[in-house]
Amino acid sequence: MNEEDGASAAPTGDGLLSRLELIEQRPLAERADAYVQVHDELSAVLDASERERASR
Repeated sequence: MNEEDGASAAPTGDGLLSRLELIEQRPLAERADAYVQVHDELSAVLDASERERASR
């Protein structure tokens, strides 16, 4: 997958909104998979932030 079809590295800001708009244009089964990927990426970003704060 690539940015054009709604997949990329951890999205932020307007990039996230654009990515979600692209995902919404997909068939339902593809949307579900794409949303799982977005969730996993955002969770990883949050987990990394928490670890970084805890190490300070």
